[in-house]
Amino acid sequence: MSTLLRVDSSPMGEHSISRKLTSQFTNTWAKAHPHGKIITRDLSKTSLSPVDQTWIDACGTPQAIRTAEQNKVLSTSELLIGELDQADQYVFGVPMHNFNVPATLKLWIDQVVRAGRTFSYGPDGPKGLLNGKKATLLVASGGVYETGSTMAALNFANPYLETVLRFIGVTDITTISAEGTAQLGSGEVDLETFLAPSLEKVESLATL
Repeated sequence: MSTLLRVDSSPMGEHSISRKLTSQFTNTWAKAHPHGKIITRDLSKTSLSPVDQTWIDACGTPQAIRTAEQNKVLSTSELLIGELDQADQYVFGVPMHNFNVPATLKLWIDQVVRAGRTFSYGPDGPKGLLNGKKATLLVASGGVYETGSTMAALNFANPYLETVLRFIGVTDITTISAEGTAQLGSGEVDLETFLAPSLEKVESLATL
């Protein structure tokens, strides 16, 4: 049975462009995989704390000798990694915040990028453990950061996410960028017209 993990990180609720894209992706995917399973992780409704020394010490302690308290400290991390393990395919809804990913998504990344769980160290360096997975990144930004634009060098969100995913073993990555959402606020373009090109790409990807 195919399983999709949907991860949303926008705090904007129904007004979020990235959530409109992940919703379309999920709905299209569900029709193409009628017997599939969908796991939904809404980071705006998930309480995540920054990693601290206690968390780091727990990670560095072999599982066989961890204390009950250390297991409790790592329980959220284990839950989130379990979702990644279960799914064959991931879709991420990502609004660009200050040229990078939202703080909630960074907290999620810090919980799931763990030695011995999603990557390992060997004689040839680190090796990702989440192999055979496919990821789609749906990134919405107020400005335009496409290659060749004057703002391209300021887009740290896309390359950062792609780097993180490859590090943990996910090499089949497709990114769709819905750029220029600021036009919606100024009334230069209506929502339906703005979304149309991105939604078309999303529907095509979700059926693969």
